Amino acid sequence: MLKKMMPRDKKLRMVVLMLVDICVIQFSSFMGLWMRFDMRLRSIPENYADSVLRYAIFYTLITVGIFYLSRMYSSMWSVAGVREVCNIVAACVMASLCQIAGMTMLQLVVPRSYFAISFIILTGCVGMVRLSYRIYHTLFRRYSEKSGGRIMIVGAGTAGSVILKELETSRFAHGKVICFADDDKNKIGKFLNGVPIAGNRYDILQLAEKYRIDMIYVAIPSAPAMEIKKILEICRETNCQIKLLPGIFQLLNGDVSVSKLREVQIEDLLGREPIRVNLDEIMGYVSNKVILVTGGGGSIGSELCRQIASHNPKQLIILDIYENNAYDIQQELKRSYPELNLLVLIGSVRNTHRMNTIFERYRPQIVYHAAAHKHVPLMEDSPNEAIKNNVFGTYKTAKAASHYGAERFVLISTDKAVNPTNIMGASKRMCEMVVQMLNKESETDFVAVRFGNVLGSNGSVIPLFKKQILDGGPVTVTHPDIIRYFMTIPEAVSLVLQAGAYAKGGEIFVLDMGEPVRILDLAKNLIRLSGYVPDQDIMIEFTGLRPGEKLYEELLMDEEGLLDTPNRLIHIGKPIDFDEALFKRQLDVLYEEANRDGDAIKAAVRKIVPTYVQKK
Repeated sequence: MLKKMMPRDKKLRMVVLMLVDICVIQFSSFMGLWMRFDMRLRSIPENYADSVLRYAIFYTLITVGIFYLSRMYSSMWSVAGVREVCNIVAACVMASLCQIAGMTMLQLVVPRSYFAISFIILTGCVGMVRLSYRIYHTLFRRYSEKSGGRIMIVGAGTAGSVILKELETSRFAHGKVICFADDDKNKIGKFLNGVPIAGNRYDILQLAEKYRIDMIYVAIPSAPAMEIKKILEICRETNCQIKLLPGIFQLLNGDVSVSKLREVQIEDLLGREPIRVNLDEIMGYVSNKVILVTGGGGSIGSELCRQIASHNPKQLIILDIYENNAYDIQQELKRSYPELNLLVLIGSVRNTHRMNTIFERYRPQIVYHAAAHKHVPLMEDSPNEAIKNNVFGTYKTAKAASHYGAERFVLISTDKAVNPTNIMGASKRMCEMVVQMLNKESETDFVAVRFGNVLGSNGSVIPLFKKQILDGGPVTVTHPDIIRYFMTIPEAVSLVLQAGAYAKGGEIFVLDMGEPVRILDLAKNLIRLSGYVPDQDIMIEFTGLRPGEKLYEELLMDEEGLLDTPNRLIHIGKPIDFDEALFKRQLDVLYEEANRDGDAIKAAVRKIVPTYVQKK
């Protein structure tokens, strides 16, 4: 009520607060005498009352001045804490000492107990005025049904305490903290700012039911990824909405607040630490070089551009056939790196003349070839386009790189190229064969980097699941046993860039993707993290394996072995020898067949890639 009555203008607020203080000062002076004489006005000696009245103007001016110098008219009392309370007490002590000194100097006589009573009343009233809004939030907002959902905070440490305080004081944060959960046995059974620490991680299910919890905030920024995964798995069983404070740097920087809490992402449940590559140590090979990224507007290509742009290339050239994607990454890089020498070109890697013109005019020294058709089911229905774009787009780009003297050519490949069961995977295997063949004929170092699925990329399963959940379901999974390797886009790209630093020519680099994950588990986790119960609120439907889809992916063919690199997450697969003269003749036949747009393309592919087995 006091907050609503207070004006918003700062100067006017100060004047109002000073007027309130003047009233409080007079009140405390009166109460000092009244209470000293048993709250009987007639019992107060006239000379005592006269002394207080004669000194009132001096006492008021001195006290208001002390309050002003103590910044009691400029502090933010809505978030006041212990420091502000101490400031109030110190200011009132100073005012009372000045009152004693002044009345003594003026030889004004009052009982000695008057000063003590007056000080106590003054301190109490000034404190109540200043802290009324803070007290309102602390005592009443927590129990207000309008304050939002019922919250459990996992982690009764510094981060949890800060989030609790913000929820109780900020008008922008909503929700009531009902209880804490913490694994520290010494904390369980105690209270943090009036909120019980009711159990540990293993009690979360019971606590959520007992206290009717709506949201769980996981605020343990110092915990390793595996511990966070275990806690999140327990929280998922509650069907509560879950939010996570990202990492320890938030705590170290003091950057802990409700605004930093984010929705739990599916990568939080992969149960491993993020892959971190010190690119500053290995990115010297792109510094002051002309870099070309084909498919630079796509998921992988755009992240390549972001990371390359931060390492001082002489010029960064982005090539993409889709102008909207190219425009988006262009604008982003212009904002983030205004000094970057950036060139964005629209064109197709299938256009021989266009590619030769680009290489002749701009002479890129390092090429990252990310342009490709990658959607397995779509390419099964349009196999000729997969061959034209992936195989011959790669072939034409790689030949241009070789002819115009590029130093290095890095092909972005896929685990689907290993024993492929779909035309997309088979086309990428032929791309690997192309760069392997050209590496022997050229001064350019040609290499391929092979990895699995990337979380959140265009067309990947996670965005699809999120959209299906948003639409109310069902969430579609092709098979209950299907598994895939997953990595985040920045992780994959940083390893691609490091593999490029290791390149000597002819290698197929294989990225360590960690443990494979069941797609069904991903679907269930994402449904739970969205606050729903799988197969109750959101149904899961099995649609059957799509054309060309495997139950599992492989990163190596039987003939390939693995060699280690300085980075334990990057390995080198031994190239498989093949008849390169025959391969060239087969490519000529394949090119003619692809441009006929006929139905014999898959049979032609099978002749070139003997490990390609078409699924019925």
